[in-house]
Amino acid sequence: MQVLNEVVQRMPIYLLNSVNPYRLEGQKTSALELAEQFDWQVPDHVIVPGGNLANSSALGKAFLEMKDLGLISSLPRISIIQAEGANPLVRTLRETGGKELVRVQAETMATAIRIGNPASWKKAVRVLQATNGTAEQVSEVEIAVAKAEIGEDGIGCEPASAVTLAGLKKLLKQGFVQPNQTVVLILTGHLLKDPEFTLRFHRGDLFAGSGQEKETQSLSGQQRAPVVLEASVDAVIRTAEKFSN
Repeated sequence: MQVLNEVVQRMPIYLLNSVNPYRLEGQKTSALELAEQFDWQVPDHVIVPGGNLANSSALGKAFLEMKDLGLISSLPRISIIQAEGANPLVRTLRETGGKELVRVQAETMATAIRIGNPASWKKAVRVLQATNGTAEQVSEVEIAVAKAEIGEDGIGCEPASAVTLAGLKKLLKQGFVQPNQTVVLILTGHLLKDPEFTLRFHRGDLFAGSGQEKETQSLSGQQRAPVVLEASVDAVIRTAEKFSN
């Protein structure tokens, strides 16, 4: 990020990442569509994956502006979920009260949120404070379980998106989210954004050599061994017919 910021000062290159305020303005669209689909009665909670923290910042900005305009009468609590191995926001809130960023050496299989120095952390902290939200972290196993559960409902998401469901489980146990409340989980990436995670999960070697094999034995019931086909039309049709009968 430091290199990139200097490069754009010295060359005619346009910065299009989360530092760019216009990108966040565009990302507000999801909050506007969410409110419209709820007939302008916002949910009690909106839970977002936390990587570079642009999505949560944009959602919060949009909801605050809608309330100022009178389009909605209340704000949802916006909460941000990070992986335990890439948790700079969680640590920032717990260790400095949100005043100074705690950078981390990010390590998680949820590649889209493998960020240790998020660009929009200050904006995200303000959103959490303005909406009375919170930040929580989840383990790699919790992410894998949540991703499989979302998949059972026919929704293919990347592991980074599944942190929202894993985080919701924790927030329910903590009492931060009540069973009778309305919750929206934001899924930010399609299954094919990180296909290797899915393949390894269903092959059963996602956590091989990690020391978590015993912890992940419960996942076996959700694993479906990948079907390997020759690259021919007939092979694809035969397999499709087999599973359609």
